Amino acid sequence: MIETRPLFQINAEVSEPQITPGGPIGDRRFIPVTGGTFEGERLRGKMLSGGSDCQLMRADGVADLDVRVTLQCDDGAIIFMKGLGLRHGPAEVMQRLAAGEDVDPSEYYFRESIMFEAPSGPYEWLNRVLAIGKGRRGLNSVIIDAFEVL
Repeated sequence: MIETRPLFQINAEVSEPQITPGGPIGDRRFIPVTGGTFEGERLRGKMLSGGSDCQLMRADGVADLDVRVTLQCDDGAIIFMKGLGLRHGPAEVMQRLAAGEDVDPSEYYFRESIMFEAPSGPYEWLNRVLAIGKGRRGLNSVIIDAFEVL
């Protein structure tokens, strides 16, 4: 059995995707991360603008997620976070989500593996952590509940 511990909740603000359609393995979506917040028991702060989710929309309807963002803790420490994940569901649910509807996250699958690069000091423990996230998509936001795998 895998044990986890709550790490934080991310509320990322995102802008409209830049789409490169018809590639050899699917459509690419570059989704800029423009800001946001994260908060947990052991760390909290804001997401800096400039990050992104570079998605591959596969022919089978799965969004293959590749996220790279920078977190700034309340004390000023900067942490790089990368996530790889999958988002998929029934075609009608994914169409509603793409149209900007507020779709209950139980209707689709959105999971992510998360790793960090932190400077030496109070957050260097993150360099030895694998986290998993369960997400939900809003119109201009992504919310991830992240858990440290123990």
